[in-house]
Amino acid sequence: MLQQIIHELQAIPPHKLPLLYDLIHHFRLGLTPTPQPRTPGLLSGTLSNAFFDPLPETELQQWE
Repeated sequence: MLQQIIHELQAIPPHKLPLLYDLIHHFRLGLTPTPQPRTPGLLSGTLSNAFFDPLPETELQQWE
C-alpha cells in the first residue's frame, strides 16, 4: 500500500504539493487526540431562583 501511495505522490505537480502536505498534516493530527487545556473558573451569567428549589421526590428516587 505504501508503494501505491508513493507512486501516486510522484504524479502530483510540484505546485500542488503544499496543498497535499496541508491535507496530510491535518489528517494525521486528527488521528491522535490532543488534550485540551482546562481553564477552571466560574461560569458567566446568573442562576434563577429555581436552581435552588428542592427536586421533586420522584426525580430524587431516580438518582438512587
